[in-house]
Amino acid sequence: MNYYETLYLINPNLADEEYREVVTKFKDLAEKNDGVIIAIDEWGKKSLAYMVKKFDKGYYVLFQYCGKGSIISEVERNMQLDERVLKFQTIKLAENADPEGIKAKAKELLERASQKLEAVEEEAPEFTETEEDQEEKDDDL
Repeated sequence: MNYYETLYLINPNLADEEYREVVTKFKDLAEKNDGVIIAIDEWGKKSLAYMVKKFDKGYYVLFQYCGKGSIISEVERNMQLDERVLKFQTIKLAENADPEGIKAKAKELLERASQKLEAVEEEAPEFTETEEDQEEKDDDL
């Protein structure tokens, strides 16, 4: 199996349920074509660097999966046909990848990041609001 990553933009004017439908559609499509989902990272609505199909914003979704080469043609064909998808790009990250190994490595990296975040939070001084801070808030209102 090859390891792929597809970044795609979804129409920013969609309702939440329509947005979820698009993300689920491509997840299910990859699984139907014997793909293994590694991660779906939803970045949310962001500004675009340039106008795409008359939109200046879009929902960014990073879709990582493993599968045979034929999975790409099917996913990309469906993205081209779906009017809710503004733009997409797929890259091959690795050949002969082990999906379970990739998932385990991602989990390990996430745990390390979480531990580092906890350590930083423990070292950070606790914030206490002073009377001056409260007065500034009152003045801003």
